[in-house]
Amino acid sequence: MKKWLPFPWLSGLLLLLWLVLNQSLAPAQVLLGAVVAVAAPLLTRSLQPLGYPRISRPAAMVRLLSMALREIVRSCFNVGRIILFAKADGLNSQFIRIPLDLQSPFGLALLSCLINSTPGTVWVEILPGTHTLSLHVFDLHDEQWWVDTIKTRYEKPLIDIFDQE
Repeated sequence: MKKWLPFPWLSGLLLLLWLVLNQSLAPAQVLLGAVVAVAAPLLTRSLQPLGYPRISRPAAMVRLLSMALREIVRSCFNVGRIILFAKADGLNSQFIRIPLDLQSPFGLALLSCLINSTPGTVWVEILPGTHTLSLHVFDLHDEQWWVDTIKTRYEKPLIDIFDQE
């Protein structure tokens, strides 16, 4: 079974997405959606050299993503206010370094997506030879606050979700 349906959750979500996008439960659409839902993970398996991630705590993932969504909306308003009303000479754009404990490539990829989705921050790189994140902050006032926020709000849940063996 695992050979033909290696990722049943992904296949189920693809079928559901197919049916929603086609707005139909006609037998032909269900059959075509099922074919796509089974074929897509099989055909893209070689693109995932590490396999698909195993999420050990889905509830933690939901909490993390909902918190990140609230943070993104809040940052949109803050950055918009700064751009529209603050004086340019009052901005303090800086690069900061954040030591990371997260090892999972899937966790690091999601951390990068979350940081880059949040207005006012940009993931720059993991510094060579270290496991330190270089982050650009649009208007930095408290570097330690940023370090603590990334470590506690983002990195710790990602370690719980992806780095569990």
